[in-house]
Amino acid sequence: MYLSFDQDAGFGGEPWSVIAPRATTAWTVLIPFFNEAAFLPATIASIAAQHVPAKLILVDNGSTDGSADIARSAARAHGLDALVLTERTPGKVAALRTGLAWVRTTYVATCDADTLYPPHYLAEAERLLSRDGCVVAGAYFVEPGADQSDLDAEARKILAAARALPRQCHAGGAGQAFHVASLRAAGGFDPDLWPFILEDHEVIHRTMALGAMHYSQDLWCMPSPRERDRDSIRWTLFERLVYSATAPWAGSWFFYKFLGPRLQRRRLMSNKIRERAYHDLEGPAFATSNSVC
Repeated sequence: MYLSFDQDAGFGGEPWSVIAPRATTAWTVLIPFFNEAAFLPATIASIAAQHVPAKLILVDNGSTDGSADIARSAARAHGLDALVLTERTPGKVAALRTGLAWVRTTYVATCDADTLYPPHYLAEAERLLSRDGCVVAGAYFVEPGADQSDLDAEARKILAAARALPRQCHAGGAGQAFHVASLRAAGGFDPDLWPFILEDHEVIHRTMALGAMHYSQDLWCMPSPRERDRDSIRWTLFERLVYSATAPWAGSWFFYKFLGPRLQRRRLMSNKIRERAYHDLEGPAFATSNSVC
């Protein structure tokens, strides 16, 4: 079933169409997006090709390029059980919080609107999450066009890092999958607690208080080729070194006493991730193209 929902306005009219129920699913795929019209169709197609069924929740964070309409059309074309939401508060953390509130499955994968996922992605994440004590699974990233040797090399890197530093996060938010109960027990995505960039690392810090994060050779994803202009929103080498040194025993101090104030001084808030060289962060970028009733 396809539904549109605006956080301020309620359901956006009748369902666009009703499809035959799919097999019982343990998975929801959660995709926040902002002006990703060029990349959403391929990402949604890769979710539709998964070996296990999944519900799809897409959260429009104020797009002005028709992304929401494109997302609906792509989900409908692939026969997906999809829900399109609008979150007016700018920032990825706010969009993720809104989407998580609608999740009703055992597992949730947070995916990026400009990233491609191999057909076995959710099945492999579920295999990891089925292990005793595993509350989150992490995927490594490979460049577009990567071959098997590239996959092997990146897998070796992330597995070695996880063995050396098991209590910190080695995967970005586009490649994380959670036990929903554990994620919620840890507080979920909370812009009141963490309104900054690096929300993917901060939420893993809280979730790993309840269990382990696992990786594997076969859990990977591939960002779409695109122009990227995010050098100004990265954390520094010094901050990364302090993270590695303190994560095993003082992670809360690191995030809430050390890193958070530093990011705030640099004004590296969650909505900064929405920037591109050709996007204006102010003005019309916060509008919504979804219907409001």
